[in-house]
Amino acid sequence: MAPCHFGMEAVLKKEIAGLGYEIVEVMDGRVIFAGGEEAVARANVFLRTAERVLLIVGDFTATTFDELFEGIRAIDWPDYIPSDGKFWVTKAASVKSKLFSPSDIQSITKKAMVERMKQTYGVEWFSEDGDSYPLRIFINKDRVLVGLDTTGESLHKRGYRKLVSHAPLAENLAAALIMLTPWKADRILVDPFCGCGTIPIEAAMMAAHIAPGAGREFTAETWDIAPRKTWYAAVDEANDMVDMSVSTDIQGYDIDDDMIRSARENAAAAGVGGMIHFQRRPVSELSHPKKYGFIVTNPPYGERIGEKSEIASVYQELAERYAALDSWSAYVITGYPDAEKIMGRKANKNRKIYNGMMKTYYYCFEGPKPGKAKQERQDART
Repeated sequence: MAPCHFGMEAVLKKEIAGLGYEIVEVMDGRVIFAGGEEAVARANVFLRTAERVLLIVGDFTATTFDELFEGIRAIDWPDYIPSDGKFWVTKAASVKSKLFSPSDIQSITKKAMVERMKQTYGVEWFSEDGDSYPLRIFINKDRVLVGLDTTGESLHKRGYRKLVSHAPLAENLAAALIMLTPWKADRILVDPFCGCGTIPIEAAMMAAHIAPGAGREFTAETWDIAPRKTWYAAVDEANDMVDMSVSTDIQGYDIDDDMIRSARENAAAAGVGGMIHFQRRPVSELSHPKKYGFIVTNPPYGERIGEKSEIASVYQELAERYAALDSWSAYVITGYPDAEKIMGRKANKNRKIYNGMMKTYYYCFEGPKPGKAKQERQDART
């Protein structure tokens, strides 16, 4: 089971299917899929839009804490966790269910696990000084999903972002936003509010086929469930796919010199420093000589700039510069309520996305496709 940002389930589903795995179920904020032991490694290494990868070890109904206890105890925990394993419930979440206290769910789960493991290992006390086996419990409409967290630190932490802006997009959300556009490596992409560079960096990594998890560690690397050889194979597969010869036109602008400096350092850490042009430039100077480019950006919402009038002027400048870019498309994620109005046209698509706990909208202002526009000009001449 792979959790993701609410509103990005379809993108993650497409990614998982692209890896060759069967989609079992799509829920709000998570996708369940089937795969062999290698899927644990490959999903962690390759998925750009997921939060983490959980191995589902329990799926049952519980409306009382007794039922929860018995459901957890029925799981054959020794199949997954050795006698010296460190195990705990790192997070419990409940939606529209009779059981809703996270602390009680965590406590009862731990007790039930201990009881089950006592039966097999024949001990009364566990040292828990071995490898880590964190669990996550998700209860939705009284259905309990129990998942072993194979990832550890969230997948959005690629490892390249050492320096961040005040309110940066998570890397996996930035990747998802790009994947919701028709942008390809041979097209222009500009982020005029790039901050620490996340959107341009994720775009460059996609262009060069750099797997987001190839350079980091995962909790399950030491488990018998996913043998070390599967991780080596996944990383080898990822390394074989990298193509640094690709030619790109990816640009990031910001008015803050420190942010531009941070963006360059982050891009270098991601291995794509030479693929992106970062420049200190206000949005009022946004321009490009070529056609059919893409703006993909996360402008300020209002909390980073105090006055509403200042925010309005920022969006007004963006609207004016976008209007001057012949045949371009613009994709804007924002929590600013008047963004679409100020842009001066109705978005072709408007997707609600939760950026953390904040409700935002992803406005898609689509320009003409290069082939279609060329055909229209030919038709006009004839």
